[in-house]
Amino acid sequence: MMKKLLEGKNAIVTGTARGIGHKVVEVFAMHGANVWACARTQTDEFEAYCKSLSEQYGVIVEPVYFELTDKEQIVQAVKTIRGSQRQIDILVNNAGITYNALFQMSNEEQIRRTMDVNFVAPYLFSQYIIKLMLRTGGGNVVNIASSAALDGNSGRSIYGASKASVVCATKAMAEELGSKNIHANSIAPGITQTDMLSSMTDEVIAETVNATDSKEAGTTTDIANACLFLASDLSSYITGQVLRVDGGM
Repeated sequence: MMKKLLEGKNAIVTGTARGIGHKVVEVFAMHGANVWACARTQTDEFEAYCKSLSEQYGVIVEPVYFELTDKEQIVQAVKTIRGSQRQIDILVNNAGITYNALFQMSNEEQIRRTMDVNFVAPYLFSQYIIKLMLRTGGGNVVNIASSAALDGNSGRSIYGASKASVVCATKAMAEELGSKNIHANSIAPGITQTDMLSSMTDEVIAETVNATDSKEAGTTTDIANACLFLASDLSSYITGQVLRVDGGM
């Protein structure tokens, strides 16, 4: 029988309505974690998804709805989470948007929105959640960055910069909070089979996949399993690191 790596743990995951976050909730529930599944919009489909995971794995998968760039909604979401009286052991900051444009073609509105969603919002949300973690002895923070944060790809200067900010903040967080038993790491996915690929042309997708050592795109399961590792006791001596999950780009 598979060992449950997160048995009895409580996790917050953002951006869970689809893609990587959707799969992280499933993998965490499978491994025994109770999950606050954070999403922007309530739908019957998402409610049913959370309920089915709860029933299948015997855990609590509780949807929490808020707009990550709205401070008042963040505060209300934190109150909802705190009101459950469950200790917070894990935070996965996954919610984000993509934006592709050449440097000279990037417009100010999109620059600011990309930074707000990908960096400012999770930064502020983390401040609230880590304050709660500190009260109960620590925890693990996993931030989803991107290989674009490390590689500086053409056409991805804004997206890459927003995710590079995540990487930098993660390293500083790890250094500042390590003595308080809070570990912080980031994951840098490469090309991954999510609907974010729709922002790329078929030609660019094929070229990027061909540039990997594995000659294939990653899956949401690949990224979710990396999250599982960093959220579990298997990574107890790992902090301040960037784990590339990119098929060898």
